[in-house]
Amino acid sequence: MNASATLLPAVVRPAMEDRHWLSSDHCAAPVLDLLDGLGWTIAETPEANIHMTSPEGGVYVGWLPEDPSAWAREIVWRVQVLPADGEVWVQEFGVHTPSEAVAGFLAALVTHSSR
Repeated sequence: MNASATLLPAVVRPAMEDRHWLSSDHCAAPVLDLLDGLGWTIAETPEANIHMTSPEGGVYVGWLPEDPSAWAREIVWRVQVLPADGEVWVQEFGVHTPSEAVAGFLAALVTHSSR
């Protein structure tokens, strides 16, 4: 699951007066663009939820804007990692987490993967 540096988000250091903190636009595009560029399998449900799986199947990402159980837990993003030699772990992000922040998390995960 190694990623080319050209597919990962570029580090941008704006001038102090140009800084604006991200806020959620409730759009999955930054994550979809990143994972599609990395060759992940992407499947959309009729309910508009999106399920993404890494090429080797070790990582699942769900964008779950229409999943009642996700909303009950106040999340919209679910990342599940299935390491070959360790315990499964999960990271979930709430409805107000910007998709750019989730994409940054996933870019770091992919970059630091040993596979």
